[in-house]
Amino acid sequence: MRKRLMIIAPLAIVAFALFVFIGGEVVLQLWNWLLPPLFGWPQITFWQALGLLALCRILFGGFGLHGSGGSRFRRRMAERWEQMTPEEREKFRSGMHRRCGCNETSPDSGA
Repeated sequence: MRKRLMIIAPLAIVAFALFVFIGGEVVLQLWNWLLPPLFGWPQITFWQALGLLALCRILFGGFGLHGSGGSRFRRRMAERWEQMTPEEREKFRSGMHRRCGCNETSPDSGA
């Protein structure tokens, strides 16, 4: 088992480095191919492309963890929704409609 880990660990590090390099290169090439001609923005370097890739992963993609962010929120809201009575659910729906500027009745409220 320990010998197997000694082989897998360096391969994982090399694979991660290769993945980062390819991701940065893809961002670099796409940016420099599309944005300067379309919008007149300057070309970027490889390190700027890596920074942009990291920023986009943080803002939009998370870090690839399956239980992160939105799914945890959805699971918690589903649990809370299941514990609500029908009256509490309707009160929640009407409050959300008011906050969103919708004064219509919801299609599943029967009105």
